Amino acid sequence: MTLAIDSLDDIADKFDAIVLDQWGVLHDGQAPYPGAIAALERLKERGKRLAVLSNSGKRALPNRARIASMGFDVALFDVVMTSGEALWKEIAQNQAPHRTLFAVTRAPGDAPSWADGLEIALSDTLPGADAILLMGLPDGAKESDYADLLAEAHRRKLTILCTNPDRASPRAGGALVISPGALAHAYAEGGGPVRFYGKPHLPVFRAVASALAQTGPGPQSARILMVGDSLEHDIAGAASAGWASAFVRGGLHAAAFAKASDVVTTLVRLAAAEDAPAPDYTIAHLE
Repeated sequence: MTLAIDSLDDIADKFDAIVLDQWGVLHDGQAPYPGAIAALERLKERGKRLAVLSNSGKRALPNRARIASMGFDVALFDVVMTSGEALWKEIAQNQAPHRTLFAVTRAPGDAPSWADGLEIALSDTLPGADAILLMGLPDGAKESDYADLLAEAHRRKLTILCTNPDRASPRAGGALVISPGALAHAYAEGGGPVRFYGKPHLPVFRAVASALAQTGPGPQSARILMVGDSLEHDIAGAASAGWASAFVRGGLHAAAFAKASDVVTTLVRLAAAEDAPAPDYTIAHLE
C-alpha cells in the first residue's frame, strides 16, 4: 500500500542512496521547486548519497551545468546519469552498429555537442543517415510536425535511437510539452524499429547503481530510493530494478491531484490506468 508522507526526511533512514528524476522533481525547466534545494541539503547532511537520473538526450556534464545554473550545488550529487550518456557510452564502446545519424533536437548545436568524442557522422538529410538520433523537441512542438519525417523513416526502415523516452515533460506553471518518447512510441506502434535509452529500461538503473558503488560501498537494491514524477518511467523502472520508489504528485501528473480528496486512492487508480505499479511512497513536492 502506498504511504503518503510529508517529506523525504520521514523515510530517509531506510535508504543509503536516493536517486532523483530531474524535470518535475528538482525543477520545472526554469527554476528549482520551492524547498527542493533545502531538502537535498538535509539529506546530504544525514549522509545520504544522492544521484540524478534523467531521461535527457544530453550527456551528463551538460545536465550538471544545467542543474548548477538553476542554483543547485552540484557537489550535492554523487552521480549524474542521463539516457543520452548511456547511448554515448554504448557507441563509444562499439556496442551500437549505427555510425551516421540524422538528429532531431530541442536546439541547434545539441547533437554536435553530444557527439563530441565519438567516431560518427551527423547527416543533414535523412537519406544520408543509417539511423535517427531522437534527442529532444522544441517546446510547442506537435506530433504532426514530424509526420512526414516519420513516414520517410518508415519507408527507409530506419531505426530510431530515442534518448528521451518521456512522452511529456512538465514546465513552469503546470504546463506540459510533448517529449521525444511520444514520437518514438508512435513510430514503434507503426512497426518502426526503436531503441530506447533511459527509464524505465533496466540498463540505466544498473548504470546508476554501478556508478554509486564507485563512490562508496555498493548500496543494496532494497536500500535505494527512486524519487520521480512519472509512473511509467520512474516508478515502473524502480520496481524492475528492485528499488523502492516515491512518487512526486506536483510534477507530470499534477492536474490529476489538483482536487483529489484522497491522494492515495487517486494515485492507485492512475497507476492502474497506466499499467504501472503503485509506488511505495508519495509526496506533494520534493521537501
